[in-house]
Amino acid sequence: MLVGTMVITINLPGIRSLKEKRKIVKSLVERLRNRFNFSVSEVAANESKLQAVIGLAMVSDDGVHIERQIDKVSEFVHADGRFFVSRIEREMFSVEE
Repeated sequence: MLVGTMVITINLPGIRSLKEKRKIVKSLVERLRNRFNFSVSEVAANESKLQAVIGLAMVSDDGVHIERQIDKVSEFVHADGRFFVSRIEREMFSVEE
């Protein structure tokens, strides 16, 4: 079994409140869940209105599939004009069954 993970750090310039930030982050999390079938959550910087850290994970027996999906997620978040991506960390590892 393989597990692919991503941690995406986004910056949200011009955001005036946590409520405004949370609306954007919630929308992004839902879109990533629905479109790419990852487990997704905001994992850090919860109280910062200018930054968000989103964690994603996928389990599969096919490493190529995980890599493709991670690439698609990366393209998707870079194309979103509501924020800019400051960092993406990716990792894949094997879990013994």
